Amino acid sequence: MPHPTEAGNPPPVSTGLDRLDDATGLKNLQQLIQLRWIAVIGQLATIAVVNFGFGIALPLQQMLVVLSGLVLFNIISQLRWRTRRRVSNNELFLALLVDVAMLTAQLFLSGGATNPFTFLYLLQIALGAVLLQAWSVWTMVAITTACLISLTVFGRPLPLPLDPENGLTSPYMQGILVCFVLNAGLLVTFIMRISHNLQERDARLASLRQRAAEEEHIVRMGLLASGAAHELGTPLATLAVILGDWKHMPTFTADPDLQLEIGEMQAQVLRCKTIVSGILLSAGEARGESSEKTSICTFLDELAEEWRSTRPVPSFSYKNQVDQDLPMVSDSTLKQMLCNVLDNALEASPTWVGLEAALDADTLTLTVTDRGPGFAPAMLAQLGKPYQSSKGRLGGGLGLFLVVNVARTLGGSVAAHNRPEGGAVVTITLPLTAITLGKDAAHAG
Repeated sequence: MPHPTEAGNPPPVSTGLDRLDDATGLKNLQQLIQLRWIAVIGQLATIAVVNFGFGIALPLQQMLVVLSGLVLFNIISQLRWRTRRRVSNNELFLALLVDVAMLTAQLFLSGGATNPFTFLYLLQIALGAVLLQAWSVWTMVAITTACLISLTVFGRPLPLPLDPENGLTSPYMQGILVCFVLNAGLLVTFIMRISHNLQERDARLASLRQRAAEEEHIVRMGLLASGAAHELGTPLATLAVILGDWKHMPTFTADPDLQLEIGEMQAQVLRCKTIVSGILLSAGEARGESSEKTSICTFLDELAEEWRSTRPVPSFSYKNQVDQDLPMVSDSTLKQMLCNVLDNALEASPTWVGLEAALDADTLTLTVTDRGPGFAPAMLAQLGKPYQSSKGRLGGGLGLFLVVNVARTLGGSVAAHNRPEGGAVVTITLPLTAITLGKDAAHAG
C-alpha cells in the first residue's frame, strides 16, 4: 500500500515569494504527514485482511519492520519541519524516493509485480508531477519504472489465483478495485488541498503586488509634491514681501478693512509656506530642521490645538484618554496623516468634528468622527484605494489612500464605518513600537 510523500514548491526567486512559498510548503507538508498516517492505518488494515481474511500467508514480521520504518520516517519528518520553514525541491525529491523505496519493499514481500497495488507507483509519480521540478519528475518516472521491472524479475508471486473471469468475487480483482479507489481518493484529496494552498498563496501574492504598486504610486506622488514645493517657494516668498510692503503703504494703512484683509492674506501665505516646508521635510529635503523628542500626549495636544486654530471649525471635540504618556519623536508624516483625516471630516461635516485618542497595552488608537453624510458603500468596500472619492473631484480620493499607506508602513491599520445616527468614523490603529522611543533612546540626551 502506498503512502503520501512530503510536499512543497521549487525554490522561489524573490524574497517576497520565498516567504509565500515557505508558508505554502509548510501547509502542504502538514497535510501530507496527516495523509501518511492514514496510509499507515491502511497498510495495517490491508495486511490484516489479506493474511487473516483471505488466508494468504504474508511475511508479517518483515512487512511490519518496513511499516515501522515508515512510521519512524514520518515522525522524524514531523519533528524536523517544526523547526525549519523552507522545503526545497531536493528535499522533496529525497522524501519521494524514500516513499518509493518503502512501497517497493512492501510489494516485494507481498507478491512482487503480481500484487495489484503496484499501480500505486502512479500515485507517487502524480504527486511528483505536482510538487517537483521537471528533472526530478522524469527521474522519478525512471526510478519507479526500474522498481517495477525489478519486482517482475526478483519478486516472488503470492499464491493468489489470477481469475478475473470471476468478477468481483476474485481476490485479484478486489485488490485492483481497492487500489483504484485508494489511488483516486488520495490523489483527489491531495490535489484539492494543494490547490487550496496555492490559491491562498496567489491571493497573498496579489496583495503584495497591489501594495508594491500603491507604494510606487506614493513615491511618484512624493516626487511630484517635492518638485511642486520647490517651485512654489519663490512665488510665496515674493507674495509675502509684497504683502509686507502693502501693509505699510499709506493707501492701505488709512483703510482698516484693507488692513484686515492684508493680515488675512499674510496668514494664508504663511500657512502655504508651512505646508510647503512640511512637504520638503517629509521628503527629507528640509535644511536646519530635525525631529524633536516629545511625548504622545504633548504631540496630540499640540496637533489638536494647531489644527483647531488654523481651520474654520465651529465645534471641535478633542478627548485625550491616554493615561500613560510615553516618549516619542514628533513625526511630520504622522502629523500630516492625522490632519488629513481631520480635514476630510471637516469637509464632510463643517459644523462639528471629533477626535479621540486612547492607549492600551501595545497600540495607540485615534478615532475621528464627523456628522456628515457618511461614506458610500462602494467607498467603504474600496477603503484606501486611490481616486475613490465622494466629492466628485477629478483626481480626488488620495487623502485616505495616503493615510492607509502611512499607517500600513508603520505596521498599523485604518478602518472606517458609518454611524447609525449619521456621520462617519475613521479609526487609526498604530503599534506603540513604531511611534514611541525605546528606553535607551528615551533617556538619551
